[in-house]
Amino acid sequence: MPYAVGTDGGLRILLVTSRGTRRWIIPKGWPMKLRSPHKAAAQEAFEEAGVIGKSSKQPVGAYEYDKLADDGSSVRCTVTVFPLEVRYLDEIWPEAAQRSRQWFAQEEAANLVDEPALRILLRDYRPPN
Repeated sequence: MPYAVGTDGGLRILLVTSRGTRRWIIPKGWPMKLRSPHKAAAQEAFEEAGVIGKSSKQPVGAYEYDKLADDGSSVRCTVTVFPLEVRYLDEIWPEAAQRSRQWFAQEEAANLVDEPALRILLRDYRPPN
């Protein structure tokens, strides 16, 4: 969950569009061999949104969603959410041609995602001091 604290102290969340439906989501992906879960999450955030930052080792929660497969079937997935403080946004990133990215105020980001549990995580998140 890429975030930054604005100069006004307000929390901003970086969302990306999904490749298929173009709906707003947080960067996510599958576990990676030889990478801890929070490092894998940071890698996915770079690939999907060009994010470079500091990921928390502690997740803030999890949510479930149905991932549509190419054959039309769906797979129930559980996503563990790790906060990632954005330090830099790369102008060129691996999935730039497939996704859009945009900063949103915390409440707006929460309202834009479809998954109710993710909406709650985004709305209630407070970064460490």
